Amino acid sequence: MKLTLISGGDCNPEQDDDCKSGDCPTVFVTDRGTVAVQGYVVDHSTPDGEGIVEIPREILLEAARALGR
Repeated sequence: MKLTLISGGDCNPEQDDDCKSGDCPTVFVTDRGTVAVQGYVVDHSTPDGEGIVEIPREILLEAARALGR
């Protein structure tokens, strides 16, 4: 699967308290016509093969704008 970044991504851990690794929550579009999200794992029960992640609201709004919404 090919991922294309549309929102979020690189950050500076020295300037952003929420970013510890330099690779922050990100929203991608895929070559399959879907959206993929990288975020902080939330401890919540899900079916096998699924997971819940948390991302800042601003990243999601930026992604919606990038998608023309």
